[in-house]
Amino acid sequence: MFQINENYLKLPGSYLFSTIGKKVSAYSGAHPDKKIIRLGIGDVTLPLAPAIVSALHKAVEEMGRAETFRGYAPDLGYEFLRNTIAENDYKSRGCEIGPDEIFISDGAKSDSANIQEIFGPENKVAVCDPVYPVYVDSNVMAGRAGSYDRERGIWSDVIYMPCTEENGFLPGLPKEHPDLIYLCFPNNPTGAVITKARLQEWVDYANETGAVILYDAAYEAYISEPGVPHSIYECEGAVTCAIELKSFSKNAGFTGMRLGYTVIPKKLKCGDVALHSLWARRHGTKYNGAPYIVQRAGEAVYSREGKAQLEAQISYYRKNADYIFNGLKRAGYTVSGGVNSPYIWLKTPKGMTSWEFFDYLLENANVAGTPGSGFGPGGEGYFRLTAFGSYENTVEAVDRIRML
Repeated sequence: MFQINENYLKLPGSYLFSTIGKKVSAYSGAHPDKKIIRLGIGDVTLPLAPAIVSALHKAVEEMGRAETFRGYAPDLGYEFLRNTIAENDYKSRGCEIGPDEIFISDGAKSDSANIQEIFGPENKVAVCDPVYPVYVDSNVMAGRAGSYDRERGIWSDVIYMPCTEENGFLPGLPKEHPDLIYLCFPNNPTGAVITKARLQEWVDYANETGAVILYDAAYEAYISEPGVPHSIYECEGAVTCAIELKSFSKNAGFTGMRLGYTVIPKKLKCGDVALHSLWARRHGTKYNGAPYIVQRAGEAVYSREGKAQLEAQISYYRKNADYIFNGLKRAGYTVSGGVNSPYIWLKTPKGMTSWEFFDYLLENANVAGTPGSGFGPGGEGYFRLTAFGSYENTVEAVDRIRML
């Protein structure tokens, strides 16, 4: 008789955002007269920028002509996009990353889950706490997390790095040496950022201990302050210890289009084995590439018109984040994030748990957010709101919360 992967049975409940969606849908169905404002899931709301739409139309027309039709995409992605990324995201920042070290994919979420496949099951994983759930759940599925302690909300074989108000929501170097270290800056969910000097400490630590940093930079477009790195490869020595994951979802509104990329430098090795070759093999075997029309749209992100239009969109979301941050602060909430990030992280009031506050907001303000405990035990007592709604809905949501 066939067997199943029993690691899936270890996972507690459903995926966080699936649970939120079900709860909001149930409430909406029971109260059809209520206008629910959703500031929970980090999905963008502004339409695609004109430069991107134009590129999509042009690419679709090409696909309709025999002489310009394209079938399967190259394993790593089309050269036109990889060259553009290398020039704009790395060379312009002084990073030694070449086009052939960039792998085009359908998004950072997929890559952050799939990347663990090229590492052995015995590797020790370290994550920030709170943490984006995919990092942990994908390692649970792979049998790398051990057993789950429901009372404490932790996995026995995962190293948790506390990110608290006291340490500015920045993890300290772990005492127990991990093999794989997941870092995300600007951080999801706390909105915290890391300086180049602090990030350099992590790079030095990884090189000294033989660890690999899996660096999620999906929100780097929201960085507005100096001294905050947009890429881990701005740090000396990162090419020998770090993999970087990037997304077009939050900077260009591709949540429904699906496009991202992962960088694996050729100098990153385990003994004589280059991780680049392992990911190339995995990519070629299990993935047929992002569609041509989507990759052309990605190229348009870096055009002069695209850059200007997307900066305007990012400024729009920054304005939302500013309104949430300052509105809740004036209302007496303890808040952080929201400056270099589209996420606002707030303490739940009156001793409520994060899920109690979720229900309280949904029922009394008709506003949906994300309970902090869904990001791990360190998120209990906190709550995440996103700046990706419309400005009008954002203002209305904050004003409703302030009236509670």
